[in-house]
Amino acid sequence: MEWYQLSNVEQVDSPAIILYRSRIEENIELLKTMIDDIGRLRPHVKTNKISEVVELMQQAGISRYKCATIAEAEMLAMVNADDVFLAYQPVGPKVTRLLELVLKYPKTRFACLVDSADAAQAISQVFDAQSQHLQVYIDLNVGMNRTGIVPVKAFGLYKKILTLPGIKPVGLHVYDGHIHDTDMGIRIERCDAAFALVENLADQIMEAGFPEPEIVAGGTPTFPIHALRSGIQCSPGTFVFWDWGYANNFPEQTFQWAAVVISRVISVIDSNHLCLDLGHKSIAAENPQPRVFFVNAPEAVPVSQSEEHLVLKVDDISKYPIGTVFYGIPKHICPTVALYEKAYVANSGEIVSNWQIVARDRQIIV
Repeated sequence: MEWYQLSNVEQVDSPAIILYRSRIEENIELLKTMIDDIGRLRPHVKTNKISEVVELMQQAGISRYKCATIAEAEMLAMVNADDVFLAYQPVGPKVTRLLELVLKYPKTRFACLVDSADAAQAISQVFDAQSQHLQVYIDLNVGMNRTGIVPVKAFGLYKKILTLPGIKPVGLHVYDGHIHDTDMGIRIERCDAAFALVENLADQIMEAGFPEPEIVAGGTPTFPIHALRSGIQCSPGTFVFWDWGYANNFPEQTFQWAAVVISRVISVIDSNHLCLDLGHKSIAAENPQPRVFFVNAPEAVPVSQSEEHLVLKVDDISKYPIGTVFYGIPKHICPTVALYEKAYVANSGEIVSNWQIVARDRQIIV
């Protein structure tokens, strides 16, 4: 059988997401070989959202993690993660929920992002009122233009945070997600230019007599670049499952596909068209088509998609009778995982268990 085929696939209703445990473990081991010190790894769990996957990384010696939601932070604390960085600026009720996490899970070190004095003040008030202290990283905007403060204005914010009770600035965070050139030379050039602004700020902080700031930088596209910088913490996330989009755009990273969406032919339309049970609700739909590549039907071309249906054009309809299982690699795995309540786990060509995608929800307990 091909690596993705399952001997007991008929036991699994579709659509479903299948995780291949041995491939996940191999991706984690490959990641470790790409950096000089695994203590510099801070994987982003937004891709997997699964306690058992985090435990595989813990078993491999990874102890620091990055996340985007309170639920992801709590999932990490529930498996006794040592160091959890909420790479999001909490506002409103999220500040109180973060405090509740700190109180509920005292063995885990929590931190979060800030990019404004107002947000820092609000966090300070909540934590100081409970005699708690939270470490914060300044979120830097080096071109993503989504969140963060531009580096040339960040030193003033750093000094302001030093005067606030209940919080302490410990580092800088830079997500350069706008840099995703397939040409590695161009990617390196753009990444280095953006990171130079971060280095200048770090130097300014130290020249003022403050401790050297921790720096958390990049995602998967720039991971190989930041991995070569001494002392920088790196936070790739997609590596653990990989997907069709990154495999095509970043060929220098040789991670294996470890997550597959299965679907079935539910209707044959005519001599060249069929319909699968793979709608918007089962595959990340933010990209234009094709949103999934079928490894056992590479010639299949998406024609249309709705909530529960995907119409494909194929060369020979006779190869795909009703009930045929299609094995698909999502173009973007991270939001695809979040569409499912559980993932089936495969080992040695068969489904052996299932894992809850516990952090797909906005709230677990806190």
